[in-house]
Order: sequence, then structure tokens, then C-alpha cells
Amino acid sequence: MDRMLFDELAGEALRELLRAVRGTLFCRSTAERLRRSVEPLLPLVQGLGPHNQRSAGELGELAARIRDALDLARRAAASPRWNVYRAAQLARRMEAADRGISRWLARHAPAHVIDGVRRLRDEADARIGRLERRVEEIAAATQPPPPALSVPVAPPPPLLLKGMPMPMEATMEKPAAHKGVADPMQVPMLAAPAKGGVMAMDMDMGLAEGYDDDGEGMAGRGFKLAKEKVKEMVMSGAGGWEVVGISGMGGSGKTTLAMEIFRDHKVRAYFNDRIFFETISQSANLETIKMKLWEQISGNMVLGTYNQIPEWQLKLGPRDRGPVLVILDDVWSLPQLEELIFKFPGCKTLVVSRFKFPTFVTWTYEMQLLDEEEALSVFCRAAFDQECIPQTADRKLVKQVSAECRGLPLALKVIGASLRDQPPMIWLSAKNRLSRGEAISDSHENKLLERMAASVECLSEKVRDCFLDLGCFPEDKKIPLDVLINIWMEIHDLDEPDAFAILVELANKNLLTLVNDAQNKAGDLYSSYHDYSVTQHDVLRDLALHMSGRDPLNKRRRLVMPRREETLPRDWQRNKDTPFGAQIVSIHTGEMKESDWFQMSFPKAEVLILNFASSVYYLPPFIATMQNLKALVLINYGTKSAGLDNLSAFTTLSGLRSLWLEKITLPPLPKTTIPLKNLRKISLVLCELNSSLRGSTMDLSMTFPRLSNLTIDHCIDLKELPSTICEISSLETISISNCHDLTELPYELGKLHCLSILRVYACPALWRLPPSVCSLKRLKYLDISQCINLTDLPEELGHLTSLEKIDMRECSRLRSLPRSSSSLKSLGHVVCDEETALLWREAEQVIPDLRVQVAEECYNLDWLVD
Repeated sequence: MDRMLFDELAGEALRELLRAVRGTLFCRSTAERLRRSVEPLLPLVQGLGPHNQRSAGELGELAARIRDALDLARRAAASPRWNVYRAAQLARRMEAADRGISRWLARHAPAHVIDGVRRLRDEADARIGRLERRVEEIAAATQPPPPALSVPVAPPPPLLLKGMPMPMEATMEKPAAHKGVADPMQVPMLAAPAKGGVMAMDMDMGLAEGYDDDGEGMAGRGFKLAKEKVKEMVMSGAGGWEVVGISGMGGSGKTTLAMEIFRDHKVRAYFNDRIFFETISQSANLETIKMKLWEQISGNMVLGTYNQIPEWQLKLGPRDRGPVLVILDDVWSLPQLEELIFKFPGCKTLVVSRFKFPTFVTWTYEMQLLDEEEALSVFCRAAFDQECIPQTADRKLVKQVSAECRGLPLALKVIGASLRDQPPMIWLSAKNRLSRGEAISDSHENKLLERMAASVECLSEKVRDCFLDLGCFPEDKKIPLDVLINIWMEIHDLDEPDAFAILVELANKNLLTLVNDAQNKAGDLYSSYHDYSVTQHDVLRDLALHMSGRDPLNKRRRLVMPRREETLPRDWQRNKDTPFGAQIVSIHTGEMKESDWFQMSFPKAEVLILNFASSVYYLPPFIATMQNLKALVLINYGTKSAGLDNLSAFTTLSGLRSLWLEKITLPPLPKTTIPLKNLRKISLVLCELNSSLRGSTMDLSMTFPRLSNLTIDHCIDLKELPSTICEISSLETISISNCHDLTELPYELGKLHCLSILRVYACPALWRLPPSVCSLKRLKYLDISQCINLTDLPEELGHLTSLEKIDMRECSRLRSLPRSSSSLKSLGHVVCDEETALLWREAEQVIPDLRVQVAEECYNLDWLVD
């Protein structure tokens, strides 16, 4: 119910109720008591506003009681005087209504009072904070400026790089106000220019690590001042819609500053926790992002044929009145910004971008470089895990390397981490390489990339190659860890533990970010990589693309479309007659038809990554020429599953070893097809499978004779697995997760004699495991966690003599264990809830080295973000 509408209706209902009560005659004493109970509600209901925190259930209960009392009062006023029985009956019911309203007041009125006090306190804190900041700014303005600020002078020659802009002040610029935007408070925003005279690159990495609420962890006083100025921007205004901004080149800490604003307690109190953060990027699907934001702001699901926000909803605004803050990070163009702005009263938008939009943004805060002291502190934290230079280090050399980073936070962090625990000769070599990077290009961006490339060049060859592979994935998208590890294993001839070790090394050097604590959780012996992902700062991705693009187009080891485009790049078409020597090919488009492709030759390609956003996708015809293709990845970033055309291309991929399909509608499987003799791993994520599996008579063991790993995740229409899967005797791992309609596994599951890992978790409709599962003599790991309808385990569970670990957390209906569970002599680890742990007490006494771990409840919806 709209809160303002509720105020009006409830207030009017109370006034009418009082008028009706005054009109009663025979039961006037009862009606008078009801009136005395109801009168205090009138100012209380009228005081309900956008800051009220009472739940919808409580307000609904009050509304129901008011309606009942109003109905009784009307009937009592209209009751004839001679109908004594009816008057007495109404009097008893009014007494009951009086008691109900009194109970409601006793329960909830104190809470309303507390809400009011809290609201007044928050408003007072906000006002006092604004006054304090205003006083500080006035005091600072009255002090004489330092000589460096009196006139704009160039920085010292040793720090000035060829082609870089001169120093500039970080000011709050105000363009001409545009219609419908409230004028913000006048705030003088002058700050000393940073040494080196340029702004730096955006730093998302480690946002939550080591930074306190005041931002001291990143850049001390400078960052704290920047945070206060941006807080002033977002918390000022006269109630209209408004757009403010944070601007700076990549790496200067824009996103870090925006995240500090997002987490700040005073800002959250000012906006009543109605703050929404969204990363845009160059290739964003604007309709999807706008719809997602509107659903969060308004609390309404957008339903319809075209999944578009109804115009009347946008004009009406959200149902909860009050200020709203929308933070749009990594905005690249004015059309993007115009598409994502919500123009209803009280909506403030904070735009974080490398660019300024003076015609649309009222105030813009420009990021600064770090000064020498702050830069050295950030560098030491990355290189030595402390705020200053250790006594054992060469102070002069450390300062020289830090100075070469020119106050750029991201460069300081990456280069510092790359030199951690390195001998002095490596430091000297890095300093020399950084110095030589100055004259490579007239572009500041290229110079920065060359400086950062020095930290990558010192890596071992395989680690460096793995870093460069990260540039093959779309910007600002999570990279599935399973895909990344698998690619590294295929093209770099790595074992899985070695590939994971390289991943951790890159993370420790701040060259990528592991999501969902992947370093600790995914490193477990029986963990599944597809639950975890990797992200990379867009500047680091640019660095990988920059280093990979040094060779001529047809000789590059990685052929990548840097951004999403509607067609293939023109330079690819110009060079199509010459074979491409790429080992990895990455394509990012929208919908592709047969006519959109042109023939190209990739005789050395081992990995093909197809990223797209559409409901129909025609597979490229040149797949047929990729005779050495080992890994094929298809990821659909559209809003619904995509159908594939040109499936006959698969018949030529005799060397394919790995297949990843995401958000794809699988067609019905034919009865016969050409076998993929080398395919060992299939991953189906967010796919629609039921139509392809229903009634299928395909002999899967003939089609996939060497398949060893099958992953099915978030395929919500999957109801049952075809029994022919149990004929694939080579299967070693089956992982089925988040398939909510899956009720049971094939009865013949026991035929999979090579199966060592069986994961069936977060499948709430699964009610039993087939008894034949006890015939899996090589099974080492069983995961049935979050199967909430699983009531018992097979009686012969003790026959699993190789079983080493069971994960059975959140199996709430599991009340007993089979007696044979005491025979699981190889079992060393059980993860379960506290109640289930009690069931294992007897087994703990007879199974040597058994450890029962009580897991904490964790509800994670991170997979919904994209």
C-alpha cells in the first residue's frame, strides 16, 4: 500500500469513525470508550511518513481494526432505539473492538515513539554534520593558501612525463542547472594539486580490505576529505531529482570512494538504507540494468511481454516515498547515463566515470593523485604489509620505485605486490624498467600500462601467460573459476593443483580478485570450482590486452574483441584471407545470424570463447576449420535462454575436450550423432534441458565415450536424468546443483563404477537416493547439502568403503542414519548441522579419525547479480 495513500485513507477513516461514534444513542457509554481509544490514533496515523519503520503487517492490522470499528459505529448509529437486543449485541462487539485497539496501542505505540526519536536523532546528526563541515571549510578558506596554490606552476622536471597534462585542481564544478534538478548547496571545493600533475586509474580491487569507515586505509587525510566532500554532494538538495558525479582517470580510486559512500552509516541513515549500487561498463545491457534497479527501488516486479518498465510506473514513482541514492559505477557515455536516470522527486544519482558530463551532472568531484607521503604508505602496505619502509630495506630504492608510480593507487598496489619478498637486484631491475617506460608513448594511459607491464614481465612465463589469458573475458563480468582453470589446464599443460596455485599467486599480486573467498573454499580437496568466480579490474584487463596486442593481428596468440560489438571487427575482415595464428579466440557480440559471419581460418586455435546476448545464436561456420579446438565456451548474457543454430558444427570437433554452455536452450537430442570421442567435461549452467532430455533415446555412452566430468547447475526445469547417463562408464564426477524440480536420481546409478565424486546439493525436491548408490565402491565424496526433502539415506550406505567425506548440511528432515554407517571406516570428515551432528556420535566412537564439523548457515544469492 502506498504510504501517503495509507495516511490519507486511515486519517479519513478515523475522523469518520469519531463522527459515527458521536451519533450513537443507546450504547453511548460503550461508544464513548471506543472514541477515547481511537482519538489518540489520529495524530499517530497522520504522523506516519516515509521514515516510518513499522512493518506492513502491523499497519495492515491497525487498518483492519479501524475498518471493523468504523463498521460497528455506523451500525450502532443507524440502529433503531426499540431494538434493544441489537443495541446490546453491537455494544459487546464495540467493547471487543475497544480492547483490540487498546492492545495494539500497548504493543506498537512505544515503538512508533522510538522511531520518531530515532528519526529526529538522525536528522539532527545530519544537520550537525553539515554545520561542522561548513565551519571547517570556512575556517580553511580564511587561512592563507600555501605558495604552491597561489599560482599554477609546473611540477619539478624529474616528475613531469612527456605528453602528460599539467597539474589541475580537484574542484567541484557546477554547470548550468537543468530543468527538474534541485540546486544543491554551494560548497567551495579547492584542494592542492597532487604531485605529478595527473589523475590516475580506478581501483576496485580489495574494496573491503583494510579500509576503515573514514577511508584512512587507502590514502589518509586526502581520502577522508574527498569522502566528506562527496557526502556533502549526495546529502544536499531540495527534494528534486539530481545527478552528481565522481570523475577521474582509471586507477585513481573512484570506485573505492563510491563504495565508501555506499557503506557510510550517515549516508545510509539519510537515505533510510535506500541506496543501490550498479556497475555499468561499456558493454552493459541497459534495459536489464534499468529494470533491475527499478524493481529494487519500487519494490515491484516488472512483468510483461517485453520486460519493459511501464511508463505509468515511472511517472508515479516508487511506492515508498523518501530520498533514494542510485550509484552508477563505470559509466562510459552520456547516452548510457540518460537511459539510467530516474526522474522522480527525491532520487539522487551518483555517477562514477572517467569522463565528466557537464550538461547533465550538477556537481562533479575530481579525483586527485596521492602525494608523496600517502603514495609511499600505499606502496609499503602492498610491498611490506606495513605503513612505512622496513629498516632492512633500501630506503632510497624503495622511494625511487614508489615515485615511478606517479601517485597512481592501482599502480602502487600492483607494482608493490609484485616486488614483495624480492631481492634488491629485482627491485633495481623493476626501477630501471619503470624508468624506461616513460618514452614509449605520448599517451598517459599507454605510459601507465607500460609501467604496470613491468610487474607482469617479471613473472614466470606460465604465470604471465595465465594473466594475459584473463583479457579474453568480457569487462566487468565474473569469470567462472571452472572455465578459467580448465582453459589453463588445456593450453598450458598444467595439472589442476598447479593451475590453482597460479590463480592464488596472481591474486596475491593483486592482478585479479577471487570472489566468495575462493582461495580458501575452492582450494578444498573435493570443492567444486563452478561455485566460485574471478573478477579483474578493467585497467588490468586493458593491461592484458595491451601486452597481448603488441604482435601483428594475424600473429597474435590471443585474438580478442575488447568490447561488445554488433558485428565482427573490420580489421578481422580485412585480414581474413590470411590464417590467424591465435591459440585463444574470444568473440563478444549480440545476436548473430548466418549472414553476419565470414569465413576465417584458425589452424592453431585451441580455445574458442563465444560471448553474446540474444535469444537466437548461429554458431560460426569457421568452427569446422578449428581442428585443434580443445575447449569451447558459450556464455549468453541475455535475459533469457538462447537457442542455437548450426549445431552440425559440433560434428567436426573430434578433438574437443571441454564444453561449457551457459543460458542455452538445448534442442532435443537425436537418436544418433557422430561421437565426440575426446570430450571429457560438460558443464551446463542456467540452461533449459527438459525438452532435450524428455523421451531421448540417444545412446550417451556412444556419443560421449570418454566423458569423465558432468556438471549441471541452476537448470531449474530439470526433472529427471536420463537413465542412459548411467551407461557412461568413464564418468568420475557428477555435480548437480540448484535444480529445484529434480525429484530423484536414476535407479541404475550404481553402474558408474568409476564415480568418485557425487554432488547433488540445493535440490529441494529430491526425496531419496537410489539404493544402487551404495554399489559405488570408488565413491570418495558425497554432497547432499540443502536437499531439504531428503528423509533418509540408503540402508546399505556402509558399503561405500572408499567414502572419505560427506557434506549433508541443511538436510532438516533427515532424522536418522542407517545402522551400516558405522562401517564407513575410510570416512574422515562429515559436514552437517548441529542436530545432524548428534546422529553421528555413535559412529564417531567406532570410526577412527572421524571429524564431524558443524557448519554455519550461509544463504548466498551472489549468482543472481549478473
